[in-house]
Amino acid sequence: MISLHLLPSSSALPKFKSNSNSNSIFPIRNPNPQIAPFPNPNPIRHRPLSLFPIRFPSPSPQPLRASAAESSSSSSSGDDAAKAPASKTVKLAVVFGLWYTHNIIFNIYNKKALNIFPYPWLLASFQLFCGSLWMLSLWALKLQPCPKIDRSFILALLGPALFHTVGHISACVSFSKVAVSFTHVIKSAEPVFSVVFSSLLGDSYPLTVWLSILPIVFGCSLAAITEVSFNFAGLWGAMISNVGFVLRNIYSKKSLESFKQVNGLNLYGWITIISLLYLFPVAVVVEGSQWVAGYHKAIETIGKPATFYLWVMLSGIFYHLYNQSSYEALDDISPLTFSVGNTMKRVVVIIATVLVFRNPVRPLNGLGSAIAILGTFLYSQATAKKPKKVEESKEE
Repeated sequence: MISLHLLPSSSALPKFKSNSNSNSIFPIRNPNPQIAPFPNPNPIRHRPLSLFPIRFPSPSPQPLRASAAESSSSSSSGDDAAKAPASKTVKLAVVFGLWYTHNIIFNIYNKKALNIFPYPWLLASFQLFCGSLWMLSLWALKLQPCPKIDRSFILALLGPALFHTVGHISACVSFSKVAVSFTHVIKSAEPVFSVVFSSLLGDSYPLTVWLSILPIVFGCSLAAITEVSFNFAGLWGAMISNVGFVLRNIYSKKSLESFKQVNGLNLYGWITIISLLYLFPVAVVVEGSQWVAGYHKAIETIGKPATFYLWVMLSGIFYHLYNQSSYEALDDISPLTFSVGNTMKRVVVIIATVLVFRNPVRPLNGLGSAIAILGTFLYSQATAKKPKKVEESKEE
């Protein structure tokens, strides 16, 4: 900032007798050091004015330099302001790209593994194990700050972790029974369950929100009745998954209200660990007796054990990575933008898996899927205008 100084009083004038003016606010030139740089306070009237070599400092040099500095500063600020949105856009594009890529890889290798080893309870447990191991490694290496937890925090997590477990295992069961694209179409109906359950718990929604869920219901119904790989277990698995994740979101807001100091990634890490403790013992009871025989059959089918191990490993690693990427995306964007991005993610995943697995898609099935996805988009737009007291839920 440039300070403006008033000219000193006459008593301070001797201070300017120095020949050097490099540090002066007003550069006074005095070519003749024998003559005082300022006139006698009581000048003789008959003296020629030219005998008084008074050279008032020109105001142009310093202000011009100041102006240049200000211009340079404003130009630099403008450049920084222009670079900031650009760098943020690039970062967001990278995060979205990773989020979509991780999700596609997870869906492809999860389905590949389930096709030859149809035991979703074990595979779902392994995916939670990979996520738990990943988060414990981040905390141990101090790559992610480990939250300080206590008994009350663990107790608050028990409910959300239980519903997360239900949502995850139900989705895996659905993936094992029907095409990945069909599961994702049914999972696009999650906003319907969110509106219904939230309304039952006292939240109110405007008419536009209720209208937006109608095309979701219609589209999912049309897609279901025309699905080539239709299976009731697959349908119910996807529906129960929606219920589980919606209840997880609702109870997370209620039970974790006093733990806002824990960021999203750490919260998800602890939910994953507790979900593993919930799921694995049940998995042993449900299908544990079939794992050995199923493993030998899978190896016989694929021929190379390393390939099977790779598929299972990739499904576990990328399950956690795509969830981590989604939390990173949510940190940089609004819930509405995230919801729209999540809708587009389902479209990308559906297209990618149809191309990879060459699932037959009937015209009416494709139309129903498109209507359901459009309804999800309309829902995200309608909830953006909803009163702030009702927050949007995060879809998985």
